[in-house]
Amino acid sequence: MSTLRQATPRGAAWNARGGAPFGGDDPLSFSVPLLSKVAPAARHAVLIAQRDRKMARSAHAYVRGNTAQFYSWLAAAPVAIPDGPPVWICGDCHLGNLGAISDGGEGLAVQIRDLDQAVIGNPAFDLIRLGLSLATAARGSDLPGIATMQILDAMLEGYAAGIADPMNGDPGATPDAVKSVRRRAVGRRWKHLAKERLNGDEPELPRGKKFWDLEAAEREALDELFTRPDVCDMVLSLNPANRKRRVRLVDAAYWMKGCSSLGLRRYAVLLALDRTDRRADYALVDIKEAVASVAPAGDPAAMPNQPAERVRQAACALSPFLGGRLLPVEMLGGSFFIRELAPQDLKIEVEQFSRGEAVKAARYLAFVVGVAHSRQMDASTREGSAARLAADTQAARGDTPTWLWRSVVVLAGQHESGYLDHCRKVALAG
Repeated sequence: MSTLRQATPRGAAWNARGGAPFGGDDPLSFSVPLLSKVAPAARHAVLIAQRDRKMARSAHAYVRGNTAQFYSWLAAAPVAIPDGPPVWICGDCHLGNLGAISDGGEGLAVQIRDLDQAVIGNPAFDLIRLGLSLATAARGSDLPGIATMQILDAMLEGYAAGIADPMNGDPGATPDAVKSVRRRAVGRRWKHLAKERLNGDEPELPRGKKFWDLEAAEREALDELFTRPDVCDMVLSLNPANRKRRVRLVDAAYWMKGCSSLGLRRYAVLLALDRTDRRADYALVDIKEAVASVAPAGDPAAMPNQPAERVRQAACALSPFLGGRLLPVEMLGGSFFIRELAPQDLKIEVEQFSRGEAVKAARYLAFVVGVAHSRQMDASTREGSAARLAADTQAARGDTPTWLWRSVVVLAGQHESGYLDHCRKVALAG
């Protein structure tokens, strides 16, 4: 798998101008006055309402937000899904969960970027989830039904190439969506992250739609967290020049971010990395609650009991650039994982697919997933998996294997019906 190299000095001096352009003209956007004053006891209701509105924006957004329903429907589908070697799987392998990830230094690669639902399980679940996501995006782009067949065929080809040769396999032509996210990632620095997330000339998190005030116990827990040597070492380790600097918490807020994870506790923390010349560089840290996965686990006993440690181990296996930047911690009676945000971490954004681009994206992204799975297999397991994929395709006479095609078709119909019912619920709720 190719790795892009770039010079990305982390922690340039503060020079942001203005905040992020939140909001817009979307009639389903969520806007309530004085959101910064939402009491902690009222957060859950606000977050669930926001999640429901996000899921109502499109059929593809609905796919992203209903992971639990996906597995319920898949379990009830009249399709025999083949077993695969038990490896760490993403568990929520939709289009928006792949993207550019920095290793914290000069390395950049397209990998899986969200491992909240990761388990040791059947790799076929990731293929079906990705296939459903791509098929739904294709329908949202008004592509003909035959494009779905071509997408699934290309997806299986890319996945098989990643399984067979994770080091030198052919991902096929790079789709425009991946080229775009790479170009943006290579050129990004701290000032771009600051402009999007922070406010004005002073380093602070802008209270309002995205960032909310903390209660006293939350602020106390975060203050204590960033006095811990292991946490400070994690922040400082991404740049050798920072090793002797002091980490100081400047601002912290509750962060309303994500879709399916809305309702879980999440915090943004702005840190100063004090320099000897009395100036400071800055780092933005994401602290996210981890809970049990809804994805079916093939071997629960092989996984850690602590949810955040499960996420870290899955990230190390599936997305090494991300896994090396995660640290699990316990606080506020829950399990959380910490990662410093890098300006180069960007998800793949697709507004509209042409048929050709959809097919290229299917092959390329499935290759990324195949590499992530194959990286965990020994040579004989890898060879056996590749042979089974080839046999499935041959049995289907070169067509998409029946189990993959039927799974995606059945789930696509259920999701379309579920999406319309969901929109009706959101509309009636006002």
